[in-house]
Amino acid sequence: MDFLMSGLAACGACVFTNPLEVVKTRMQLQGELQAPGTYQRHYRNVFHAFITIGKVDGLAALQKGLAPALLYQFLMNGIRLGTYGLAEAGGYLHTTEGTHSPARSAAAGAMAGVMGAYLGSPIYMVKTHLQAQAASEIAVGHQYKHQIFPPQSWKLALVAAMMSGIAVVLAMAPFDVACTRLYNQPTDAQGKGLMYRGILDALLQTARTEGIFGMYKGIGASYFRLGPHTILSLFFWDQLRSLYYTYTK
Repeated sequence: MDFLMSGLAACGACVFTNPLEVVKTRMQLQGELQAPGTYQRHYRNVFHAFITIGKVDGLAALQKGLAPALLYQFLMNGIRLGTYGLAEAGGYLHTTEGTHSPARSAAAGAMAGVMGAYLGSPIYMVKTHLQAQAASEIAVGHQYKHQIFPPQSWKLALVAAMMSGIAVVLAMAPFDVACTRLYNQPTDAQGKGLMYRGILDALLQTARTEGIFGMYKGIGASYFRLGPHTILSLFFWDQLRSLYYTYTK
């Protein structure tokens, strides 16, 4: 659960911070190995870079490299925070006398960070290549021509569904848990629930008794169900419409 929750939390933050990562990448590549004043500055500062990228490359370009960025954040932070959490739960951060050991905490944090960075490095490289891609008039650094998926690919739709699913699941999981428990609670002879008075009561009782993580039980299954369910629903809908228009013309 530590791996999953920390990875999903990092992915949720990444959706909002990725545009800044695109701007950072472009500004760091600008003027690479060129003396100051000998190159054209396409990006004068953070705000100017936002406006320039939005005008020339389009607003969608501010989310370039989002797919590998999400994978990188999930993998790196899941391993980093999850490994540290396991070490803490296992009591490895305390001395034999039971006191907290700063040295052990630092060692566990360093080891977890190295593992996450090492495994995430190849994905970070792909992310950087994609975020550096720009129109010729504002291009900086070497321009790789990667294309993860061809246009109109079902794989692209699946990735989009999985990415949007992060925000959906984080927002809806507590209500889904409450809904499941409301439907499953025992009732009296009149059909009135014996455990919860309504959805708000179910949310409050769950949070008080089981904590915040109790409201996110089953989040992994919810997330991995949502992406395929969305893409399959849209795929079958599109195919059925095509068949309908083919045979009704």
